[in-house]
Amino acid sequence: MLAARFASLLTCGLLVVAPASAEAASRLKWTLSSPAPSSPLTPSPALPSPAPTSSLVLFRAQRQLLVLENGRELRRFPVAVGMPGWETPLGRFEVIEMRANPEWEHPATGQVVPAGPNNPLGSRWIGFLRDCQGRSGFNGQQHLEVKGCVTVGFHGTPQRVSVGQAVSHGCVRLLDENVQDLFQLVEVGTMVTVLP
Repeated sequence: MLAARFASLLTCGLLVVAPASAEAASRLKWTLSSPAPSSPLTPSPALPSPAPTSSLVLFRAQRQLLVLENGRELRRFPVAVGMPGWETPLGRFEVIEMRANPEWEHPATGQVVPAGPNNPLGSRWIGFLRDCQGRSGFNGQQHLEVKGCVTVGFHGTPQRVSVGQAVSHGCVRLLDENVQDLFQLVEVGTMVTVLP
């Protein structure tokens, strides 16, 4: 009887069959090393499970960013969005670049701020839209004209009190600890939807 000749052990969903004698071990070794495509001992190839599909949904008016995995809410973050005249663009986009400890270049003056605690982008940058039409408008203090390409994205900020307000030039600000979490949850190609 098969049960009397072999002792079985279940490990991580894999049935391991240990032969009860040296003779049985020899027969089992020969059986497993011989090609036998129709043999019941031939394991079925494991089918890979589909990778989770993450997406981001920004509710601009509520200033809330949702991280969805397979359509279910995984995380929710408070954000700052673009000020009037510099609104965060509406539509469907995808993550096009990701940078840890980014430098920031002022879009009008070209001044570069190195990575660090005073960098306006905080410790992480997740770009989702490249706009090469230029922009022009009042930023609350002065008229600002930007020529050439700019990128809109999610980033941290050293100005923690700005989160929850409409104060940026189109980007989406998060608390720095939140943008670090977000950085771990997305990748280039992740879908981004910005709603009114």
